[in-house]
Amino acid sequence: MRKGMFLIALLMAALPLAGADLQVYFIDVEGGQATLIVSPAGQSMLVDAGWPSKDGPGADRVVMAAQAAGIKKIDYLLVTHYHLDHVGGVPEVAAKIPVGTFIDHGPNNETDPGAQALSAAYEKTIARARHLVVKPGDRIPLKGVDIAVVSANGETIKEPLKGAGEANAACAAVKPKENDPSENARSIGFILSYGRFRMVDLADLTWNKENALVCPNNLLGTVDLYMVTHHGMDISNSPAIVEALHPRVAVMNNGAHKGGSPRAWWVVSHSPGLEDLWQLHASAEAGPKHSADEARIANPEMSGCQGHWIKLTARNDGTFTVLNSRNGASKTYRVK
Repeated sequence: MRKGMFLIALLMAALPLAGADLQVYFIDVEGGQATLIVSPAGQSMLVDAGWPSKDGPGADRVVMAAQAAGIKKIDYLLVTHYHLDHVGGVPEVAAKIPVGTFIDHGPNNETDPGAQALSAAYEKTIARARHLVVKPGDRIPLKGVDIAVVSANGETIKEPLKGAGEANAACAAVKPKENDPSENARSIGFILSYGRFRMVDLADLTWNKENALVCPNNLLGTVDLYMVTHHGMDISNSPAIVEALHPRVAVMNNGAHKGGSPRAWWVVSHSPGLEDLWQLHASAEAGPKHSADEARIANPEMSGCQGHWIKLTARNDGTFTVLNSRNGASKTYRVK
């Protein structure tokens, strides 16, 4: 058997049987975000689109993931906030794959020339498209799953989600940081639920806004999978929110030279109850001592990144599998 065919067979064998499963592709755009969600009902949502091609990877890697998922249309494209590594690739993605509805938090709050150029390119892209502005407490209507918006445009939910609301003892040791006026603090964050499985993606939400979601009471509840906030930077990933979420598994969407800070890695990797941390990329700053095991890193090289993704497959009974497309390494997490 040829090596390439053997690897494909290995990858397929590592996955749960096909059926009504949730699929999530964490795409390596080298320090930005592009996450493709395919619901059990067959609808898709792309969370951000990485960089414009002149600045880094984005559209081409999204297309590769969409092809692997068998997706010919993106039903919803969610722009979490207006920074180059998140919204920059949107015009190119929209030119390559049809998009049904664009979702954002409203107008860009940054006004420098670079921000204005990003806004102009995005507004041109969505000018004749369906467009949805969301706020905390809204639901994103992706069929087959429940997606609750918990932060948007600098605001956060005020009432706990179902099953949440307990006091958070970790808040006592966490002090606020200086106020963040940037688009990061205005990121759209959401909790996705499919049966007994729950995952959270807070995009680039920063420290004080994270804490607003879990202090003094945890308004989010616990999750199975934590998309490590802000590429694993230490201006996010407050111990108060990480401990409140109590994830079983974390996925960090860092790049070789962006994110993956040792402090954030330590907070996440030492979270009570965490079983495994997976990373899209090795971190030059952190080095092997402050990184996931090599088998759970999708792209270990410091240059010449191949763009391998990490894939999640989840069943409604709460069982889920995480797969590294680089080497076929996978692990299934059974319901506890």
